[in-house]
Amino acid sequence: MSNIKIDETISWRDITPGGDIVAKGNSVEFKTGDWRTMRPVFKEDKCKQCMLCCPTCPDMSIPVKDGKRLDFNFDHCKGCGICAAVCPFDAIEMVKEEK
Repeated sequence: MSNIKIDETISWRDITPGGDIVAKGNSVEFKTGDWRTMRPVFKEDKCKQCMLCCPTCPDMSIPVKDGKRLDFNFDHCKGCGICAAVCPFDAIEMVKEEK
């Protein structure tokens, strides 16, 4: 027998369906980068600011300011490596994440 207590006063109508986003603009509240196994390393000296990496990042983890690409936002980067794959100048290296 389980020790889980179930609140039987909650109706299925009161529960948010899985996967539904109930608030807009709330990604800053959720830091999803801590489940990363690989980490991108930005090699600024090799970067030619071609910006190919920025729109390919599915998590928008490559900030741009004043027309220049900055270092990664590791709060949201999941380490997928797409940015490194599209970089024609080898300015992004994927390394094992050290926790």
